[in-house]
Amino acid sequence: MTARGPHISKLFSLSGRIAIVTGGAQNLGLDMAEALAEAGADLAITSRNYDKCVAIAHDLVQHTGRRVLPFALDIQDAGQVDEVFARVAAEYGRLDVVVNNAGGARLSEGSGVTVDERSPEDFMYVIGLNIVGTFHCCRAAVRIMKQQGSGSIVNIGSISGMVGRDRWIYGGSEDMVPNMSDYSAAKGGIIAYTRDLAAEVGRYGIRVNCISPGGFERGQPEEFIRRYSCHTMLGRMGRDGTDLKGAVVYLASDASGYVTAQNLAVDGGFTSWS
Repeated sequence: MTARGPHISKLFSLSGRIAIVTGGAQNLGLDMAEALAEAGADLAITSRNYDKCVAIAHDLVQHTGRRVLPFALDIQDAGQVDEVFARVAAEYGRLDVVVNNAGGARLSEGSGVTVDERSPEDFMYVIGLNIVGTFHCCRAAVRIMKQQGSGSIVNIGSISGMVGRDRWIYGGSEDMVPNMSDYSAAKGGIIAYTRDLAAEVGRYGIRVNCISPGGFERGQPEEFIRRYSCHTMLGRMGRDGTDLKGAVVYLASDASGYVTAQNLAVDGGFTSWS
């Protein structure tokens, strides 16, 4: 039988590809950076904590044998974003994959988690960090990828941006409070932004997709883990080092060459209950 196309291992390979992972020095960002390097990509990882970023880059080089460049970056600073992306493209000669992982929430002194106690400053910070920061990175990436005629952007949403969160899961524990609703608004915005940006840049050979992770187990109280797991079809929370790696390699690689404008929930079925 004559092969009808590339071997599946080639479709998933990232050999010769260049990737940036923002927020790539810890947790899910580190998992995704590691996965891309293991699949053959050379990387740049960014963090606001430069010393940590340097240490993680060194570890990734030792583990994967790929080139990994560390950069200090605050994605809320458009000038910084443009500079770092341009430096990566100049150093490696191209930019094929961008994973917009950096983001998060904030709870300042004097602000609360409920809408009636939430400060406008914290609300706007979360929107700015997640949505505006993602915009800065997408803009910088598209400017480079348009010239190449190709590229894959993977934004990171959250199941918080897909469904309302059942407060029963948190059980009233002072140690476990749900992220504020502005975080959900921000992540939902990223999912919507992904879809329309994909429509805008598809003509340039650029694909834009989103991954929305569910909850990952990281030493939370046992009761929280039990309640959360009951809401998933697989009966467990996500596992660091494993459960997100395949998704990002798929969306970064030619294996998903006809996939764009999609939001892939990696959540054990959490968001699919009717």
